Amino acid sequence: MRLKSYELATQDIASVDVEALHALSLGVEWPHRPGDWDAFRSLGHGIVAQDEIGRVFGSAMWFPHGEECATIGMVITTPRVQAQGGGRWMMDRILQQCGDRRLILNSTRAAYRLYVALGFVPQATVSQHQGYATPWAAPVLGPDPAVEAIAPAGLGEVAALDAAAFGAARPRLMAHLAGTAEIRGLRRDGRLVGYGMRRAFGRGTVIGPVVAESEADAVALVASLLTGLDGRFVRLDTRQPPGLLRSFLESAGLALFDTTKTLTRGAPLPVVEPGRPGIYGLTAHALS
Repeated sequence: MRLKSYELATQDIASVDVEALHALSLGVEWPHRPGDWDAFRSLGHGIVAQDEIGRVFGSAMWFPHGEECATIGMVITTPRVQAQGGGRWMMDRILQQCGDRRLILNSTRAAYRLYVALGFVPQATVSQHQGYATPWAAPVLGPDPAVEAIAPAGLGEVAALDAAAFGAARPRLMAHLAGTAEIRGLRRDGRLVGYGMRRAFGRGTVIGPVVAESEADAVALVASLLTGLDGRFVRLDTRQPPGLLRSFLESAGLALFDTTKTLTRGAPLPVVEPGRPGIYGLTAHALS
């Protein structure tokens, strides 16, 4: 791609200095730390747009979940590259790598038209709730003795529930999270019916993924995961419309900060409905 007086070429994102990637995300005011970039690179594949002296002007990544599904994320372009069609240039290469997989991505407002032009169909709105947690102000739902800590040894049960909610198995992601996140589960009649995780990410702590069979179960899990985070910065992204979960987040200090759109290509998102496992909290925009 020629950009005024110089050319950009794609490079494997794994070969790029992480500080250059961190600078790229800082340039668009994304909160990712260098360690977050390294985690993404360990989980997926991607490219950067780089000039002949090594400056990075854009990035795009994809994350396979088996042979039939993938998520796309970390699509960043500088304003100059974006104005020259750099987003389309990079996405064309990422889509070639994804092959025939069904695809999920979460779009910024600036990129929305591009993704629709590439055949993606809008599915839902993602509400980004964040703030300094004040769980003592949250509505008291009553103690639920079924909420329990889950050790990495219990990952198989968690992964099976996650696959049922997400619509595809995510073993690589689950294995990574087992080593970095605190996991809580909710049982009913001895059966795991929900789980949630929290981990360091961005400005503080991210709660997600959260999988449950109802909003009430999701609230019970999130309330448990908020324990001990008083006064700390916490974020949770959800596709739930206004209701019990989002009201709980607001009262716990996690105000609505922004929204994005989830789009898919190849198949719609699994339906979230009471009585079956559903995604109530995203892992990350790039990983859904």
